[in-house]
Amino acid sequence: MRSLFTVLVATIIPFCALSAQNSGEHQDVFVPISKYIQSGDAEKLSAWFASNLEIDILGNINVTSKAQAKQVIKDFFSNNTPKAFTVVHRSGKPPMKYAIGNLSAGGQKFRVTLFVKTQDDGNFIQSIRIEKE
Repeated sequence: MRSLFTVLVATIIPFCALSAQNSGEHQDVFVPISKYIQSGDAEKLSAWFASNLEIDILGNINVTSKAQAKQVIKDFFSNNTPKAFTVVHRSGKPPMKYAIGNLSAGGQKFRVTLFVKTQDDGNFIQSIRIEKE
């Protein structure tokens, strides 16, 4: 009986640890988003965009389609090559979360604010704001 218990525990613990690890990764939606901002990858970042979103780049505010927002971000990254991005604050709870980060790009410092909405089919950026610090 004791060996059966040992086998069960040895089998179950790795699955519990793996499950906890995966759920932790999925809880922080800002990890992959941050990675794409830091690398300046507008293509991968745009996969997180809602079909329509508000985009504010240096005070130029527009509600755009996903494709238009991708082009705006691509242009921004072309003019301001990202060097580093760090999330300094995050808050909220589903369905809406937000994060504020510091972006070093093109020799300048920017503050980035992201609002992400959780829906049945995934997490989507509803609003992105980039302003000079």
